[in-house]
Order: sequence, then structure tokens, then C-alpha cells
Amino acid sequence: MKIQDVRANAFAMPLTCPAYPRGPYRFVGREYLIVTYRTDPERLRALVPEPLEITEPLVKYEFIRMPDSTGFGDYTESGQVIPVSFEGRKGGYCHCMFLNDEPPIAGGRELWGFPKKLAKPSLCVDIDTLVGVLDYGPVRIATATMGYKYRAADLAAVKTSLLAPNFLLKIIPHVDGTPRICELVEYYLEEVNVKGAWTGPGTLSLSPHALAPVAELPVLEVISTVHIVCDLTLGLGKVVHDYLQP
Repeated sequence: MKIQDVRANAFAMPLTCPAYPRGPYRFVGREYLIVTYRTDPERLRALVPEPLEITEPLVKYEFIRMPDSTGFGDYTESGQVIPVSFEGRKGGYCHCMFLNDEPPIAGGRELWGFPKKLAKPSLCVDIDTLVGVLDYGPVRIATATMGYKYRAADLAAVKTSLLAPNFLLKIIPHVDGTPRICELVEYYLEEVNVKGAWTGPGTLSLSPHALAPVAELPVLEVISTVHIVCDLTLGLGKVVHDYLQP
């Protein structure tokens, strides 16, 4: 393959059969279970990178079911998002994510900088309860429950929350093991169509794990739970801070 052909065709690895296609990436019937809980503010401060600022000692624990996504297929993910502020813009910092599908793990990490690892999350309805679980190997590390479609939520407020900015710490190493890229990335969800949203009673339990430390942000009090079904497009990001520049 000639140099000009490499330049023309290089999008993602592997060169001749990338792990994921070019965007945009559209999600149909995307389903969320989000448990917002109060946690230890000192532990939050130790984990959230500057120049992001913590707004409240809160964490949003999310289970997301994605049955129809462009290029990424059918998969589920789970993880923690921390409410933050950056230059006056309030949004969410994605602290950790666990998925059961390789293309969105590769694409999410390489394109945006999502902190994704392979695990076994699931989200389903068991009779009258919406249940989210996360297993890392044979170990159950997260369990969330919510009364299924208990009360209708404010659709406009839910859509506004989905349109808020999101922040990621993108890290890609050099071939010598030093950081080649270390950037704060901002991205948005686009073309959001909220099909339904509900609130209700909910619970969340987290268990310690050496390689999936979701319990390092302990659950002190569950504040709210919400169940959302929507369509959306995952917008590409922009760099808002470069940690390798003086």
C-alpha cells in the first residue's frame, strides 16, 4: 500500500478493517436507568481532574441499554458520571464505564476518550422492577433497582439534562509509553428525541473490586432515580484543555 493510500484510508485500527465505522453514530430506543446518589466529597475531589470543578457531592450511576446503534450494534454499558462545572458550563464528567461489546469500547476510547473497559452489564425488567446489574468477571459489583414506570417524569426537564455538556479525559500513550495525548474533551448529545421518562423508588448497591473500583465513591444516600427511553446522535468532541501544554 502506497503512502498516499495509507493517508487516504487511515481512520482507525486496524488499517484495512477498522474496529468501528466512521460516524455519525445514531442510537434508536436507547434506554437509561440513572440513580443519583450523594457520596463523600473528599473522594470526589481526589478523582475529578482540574480544571473541572465539583458542583455538589453527587454521582450519577448509569445503566444504558442500546439495542440499535449505528456501527456499534446491540450492547449495554454501565458506569459513573459526576456532575461538574467547566468555565461556567454545568455538565457531567464520565469517571468510568463498563461495556460488553468491543467496537464501542475501541471507538469510545480512541475517538472521544471514554474510560471504557470490558465487563458484563445488563438492564432488564423483572415483573414490576427495572433492574440493572454489573458483573466484572464472576464478581457482582453494582446492582440498581427501580419501580418500573412508577411515575411519569417531566420530559422537557429530562431532555434539557441530556443536552448538557459532557466531559472526558482522553489519554493515548506514545510508543515509548509516555503520554502522546492527554486532553480534556467536551462533547454533546444531539438530535435528542425523548420517547418516555419515569421516576420512582430506587436503590443502588456497590461492591469493592480491585480493577473496577466503582465502590470508591460510596453510596451515602440515594437522591433520585429516572428511567429514560430516547433516540439520539452521539456528537463528536472538541478539546477544551491540553494537559501536555504549559
